[in-house]
Amino acid sequence: MSYIDWIVLVVTLVGIIVYGVYKSCTSRNLDGYFLGDRQMPWWLVLLSIMGTQASAVTFLSAPGQAYTDGMRFVQYYFGLPLAMIIICIAFVPIFHRLKVYTAYEYLEQRFDVKTRTLTSFLFLLSRGLSTGISVFAPSIILSSLFGWNIYWTNIFMGGLLIIYTVTGGAKAVAYTQQLQLIVVFIGMFLAGYLVVKMLPANVGFIDALKVSGKLGKLNVITTGIKKDGSFNWSDQYNLFSGLIGGLFLALSYFGTDQSQVGRYLTAKSTTESKIGLLMNGLVKVPMQFAILLIGALVFTFYQFKSAPLFFNQVQVAKVQSSVYADSAKIIQLQYDSLNKQKEKYVAQFVDAYQSGRPATGVEKDWKNIQAQTDTLRVHYKNIIKQKEVGGDANDTNYIFLHFVVDYLPVGLVGLLIAIIFLASWGSIAAALNSLASCTMVDFHRRFSKRELSEETEYRLSKWYTFGWGVFCIVIAMFAYNLGNSLIEAVNVLGSLFYGVILGIFLVAFFLKNIGGKAVFIAAIITELFILFIFYLIKTEVLALGFLWLNPIGAVGVILISMLLQSLLPYDAKKGNT
Repeated sequence: MSYIDWIVLVVTLVGIIVYGVYKSCTSRNLDGYFLGDRQMPWWLVLLSIMGTQASAVTFLSAPGQAYTDGMRFVQYYFGLPLAMIIICIAFVPIFHRLKVYTAYEYLEQRFDVKTRTLTSFLFLLSRGLSTGISVFAPSIILSSLFGWNIYWTNIFMGGLLIIYTVTGGAKAVAYTQQLQLIVVFIGMFLAGYLVVKMLPANVGFIDALKVSGKLGKLNVITTGIKKDGSFNWSDQYNLFSGLIGGLFLALSYFGTDQSQVGRYLTAKSTTESKIGLLMNGLVKVPMQFAILLIGALVFTFYQFKSAPLFFNQVQVAKVQSSVYADSAKIIQLQYDSLNKQKEKYVAQFVDAYQSGRPATGVEKDWKNIQAQTDTLRVHYKNIIKQKEVGGDANDTNYIFLHFVVDYLPVGLVGLLIAIIFLASWGSIAAALNSLASCTMVDFHRRFSKRELSEETEYRLSKWYTFGWGVFCIVIAMFAYNLGNSLIEAVNVLGSLFYGVILGIFLVAFFLKNIGGKAVFIAAIITELFILFIFYLIKTEVLALGFLWLNPIGAVGVILISMLLQSLLPYDAKKGNT
């Protein structure tokens, strides 16, 4: 990066931190540290909810996801608007009425302490692991830019985040997310604009969409139905998995995940919380669509410019110093030759399209060349997988970063990298804050035999925030070889637990005749079943998209709870709110 980029990066990051510290004055108690004294307006709640969800993973990995798999990932969010309505009706009023710090406090009042503890533990496990992956995302940037060891980079990035989060609490998180999202939206808009601007002079925005669409990158709506009429259950993203699986996942994430519940519990009133959530339901899908569209436009850009054979240059260096160096060189020469032909064919296709001439022959040759380059990329990835190389063969997370560093103008590179850092800080800070709140409220305060002063609870909460920060750094060390794009890995991980957690809350809200013992046993049985299904999916014994784990988990808890309750004596005291 240039000196100007470094100045933009440092000034942006320091400015956000100073603003957050300036705005972070709260009462030195749990209400102040975890909930910002419950004084946030709806618009700040909205920005905090979006900032918590839109991590560095979103802005770093989503464009790469669209580049490799098209825009069908947006269907993952189709169930979110309906989920926001349900949460506003069923979840928010109860949480606000009971004045809880965490969502899981309600479960003890509805069921018993063991159900509350189990649910809080499942949250801590899932959120702690996924936050570790989010720590890894900005580490990729520093590692790629400077060739730093990824493990030391994780420690450096995680250390900055720990200092930032321990100091500020919920109020600092909310106010910094406000500025972060403003900068993020400006930066991503400029990135999308410049992708189109840097295309050949005769290629406009509509032409760019036509190019990416012809190669299947604008596959926004897919049904998952095969040619023979059967449904492809292994298809990760389609209309049905998004509406059904995505609905259950969004219900659990926004309704029962403390990292989000804690955001709208900071609101002044129930009405402010509901407006923030409903606005999130309206804004999130278009926002994600726009981010994925940038990835599709970057794909179009690389139709006119020679794309790297592999985007992670650290892995390329490993291959070049291995016994496969000569084989890789041959693949690279073939790839470069094909790219030159592809540039010619895509230019001819655009010319024919603009002049209204038929382009069937050119389009066929162009798609054939693209298929050959895709095959060469697969061969190269297979080399990286060899034990003599021992590398990570997934470069999805590096595609957008590579484009930013190589092609964007001086100054904007620093801003875009700052955006990825800011998004990371916002989401991870909120996650660490929620992890600490659950540990403090659902475990320490609940099971401590000593009466603690507000000041002591405040200081202990900061130590728990620090401890979870260290835990997430450790998890980040193991995120390197996940084999997925980071955005997909985070959502797969959440799907292992979210369905079960949601099922417990659905029973609590809507099935008043079911007591704590039945739902506790049902949750354990269902969680083990979900993990078993996931094992079958990973070993390719079962073909099933991960989003379906969410409705399976929720419905499983409900049905098994109903069955067990018919066999168990009913505890009227614990069975009613």
